[in-house]
Amino acid sequence: MRFTIGFKIFGIALGLLLLMGAAAVLSLRMTRTVDAQLVVIDDNYFPAVFALAQAHIEKLEQSSSSRRLAAALLDGETHDAQYFAALRERVAAAGSRSGEQLAAARVSINEQIEDPLDFNDNVALARLDTHVEFLQEAQQRYEGILAKWIAAAQAGDRTEADRVRVSLDEWRDNWNHRMTSARGEMRRIATNAIQGTRAYQIRIVDIGLALLLLAALLGVTLAAAVTVGLVKPVRRLLAGTAAVENGAFDTVVPVTSRDEIGRLTHSFNTMVGELRVKQQIRETFGKYVDPRIVEGLIDRPELTDQKGARRQMTILFCDMQGFTSFSEGMTPIGLVNVLNRYLTVISDPVRRNDGIIDKYIGDAVMAFWGEPFTPAEDQARLACAAALEQLAALPEFESELPDLIGVRRGLPRINIRVGIATGEVVVGNIGSEQTRSYTVIGDTVNLASRLEGAGKTDGTRVLVSEATQRLAAGAVEMREIDSVLVVGRTEPERIFELLGRKGEVSADRLELRDTFVAALAAYRRQAWDEAASGFRACLAIEANDQPSKIFLARIAEFREQPPAENWAGVWAMTAK
Repeated sequence: MRFTIGFKIFGIALGLLLLMGAAAVLSLRMTRTVDAQLVVIDDNYFPAVFALAQAHIEKLEQSSSSRRLAAALLDGETHDAQYFAALRERVAAAGSRSGEQLAAARVSINEQIEDPLDFNDNVALARLDTHVEFLQEAQQRYEGILAKWIAAAQAGDRTEADRVRVSLDEWRDNWNHRMTSARGEMRRIATNAIQGTRAYQIRIVDIGLALLLLAALLGVTLAAAVTVGLVKPVRRLLAGTAAVENGAFDTVVPVTSRDEIGRLTHSFNTMVGELRVKQQIRETFGKYVDPRIVEGLIDRPELTDQKGARRQMTILFCDMQGFTSFSEGMTPIGLVNVLNRYLTVISDPVRRNDGIIDKYIGDAVMAFWGEPFTPAEDQARLACAAALEQLAALPEFESELPDLIGVRRGLPRINIRVGIATGEVVVGNIGSEQTRSYTVIGDTVNLASRLEGAGKTDGTRVLVSEATQRLAAGAVEMREIDSVLVVGRTEPERIFELLGRKGEVSADRLELRDTFVAALAAYRRQAWDEAASGFRACLAIEANDQPSKIFLARIAEFREQPPAENWAGVWAMTAK
């Protein structure tokens, strides 16, 4: 008789179910025993531990209050009768509560001795009960000596009080030592009980695991006889799935049957083929377009708006200084190698900070941050972090130049200029019907490009717009450089130089920043002498500060030819 796969699986499952049911019943009975042991521990052991601890605490409270009472009586402190009565009452109450707790501890200990469910610790509990009984007797003796001490103190007999206090301290230290021993013994007994319960619980788990192992062996034995033809193709399919999960898209699982597993294997191979094609597309386009944009185009088209949308984004332009002269004496192959390595070094900080590389323009890089790729509140901070990491990566790139070019001497210094601007742009798939590019366009893009170019004139490395400075102010230090009117805009823009991350900028640079800002304010008020003095102070801090030199030159020009009456400190840029 031939059985279907479903019938075979049902038979194996039914046998395993019966075995597991038996295991569950046994585990339930043993679990009830564990529950009973936990109840005993909670009803007897823990109360005894707590009562002994409370008795010790109350005894310490009694000792402290009695000393305060004796000191007040011997020193003749001026207190009303109510004060001394309250202290006496506190001493008596603490002693009474300590005795009550000792009695409560003995009750819990004896209840556990009499309980039929024990942990083979009745002998230890009986010894502990005797110990606690001795503590009760010792406490009564202690109370008598304490009464004599307080009486001597009340009588003002300091000599007698000191003599009795010595004896009292000896009784107290002895009582504390014995109480500490009793508490330790009680904790040990309780710990042993808890460990015994845990051991029994582990035994339950071991029995359950043994039954599970037995069920597994039985299931394997039954399955081996009837499902050899089923298990092998399933294993091959699982192995193929794991290989595909690890990126092996060339995996093909052979089809060895015409049943449900065979049809499933055929569908799996078809799916892997489609994934292989999609991965090839992703890898190919990922070298030309940011992988997140590729993901949107292929898997999540809702991320890349086909119609375009207006969003606030942060744009970054980065360009190498003097690239034309740098590349003049190089072979085409050498130039491509150097340029590819340079663009890799400059692009990695952008990607590490969640930026999107929009395009490469010769040795220049354009990147952007914004939704849906970057949260709106983080975009300016991440763009500034990328710029700082780009600057930090230049020394390592310079160290690689000898190997890339094959020349050890006369190598130029590599430097970059960066412009960052934040504002509204149009983002989407822009281009012709045949060729499109997911990019951003708008006035903010132009502003970022102008800021990158302005760094050549201002002698700065990273310039950012006012909107970028406002959003990233909590993470980085900046210096306001100027208020300019860039080519193509009608409204002036305050621009800032990025100095570094908060807490990482040197004190000299911060002093230069503050001195420069004060001089810039005087410059805008047309207080030429004050401004010139401030900018010269900046040069005293940093002799090569190009912005300060530029403003000193402007002030010299304005002295000869003053600006218009409506001049607001804005400098019109003539170069793009």
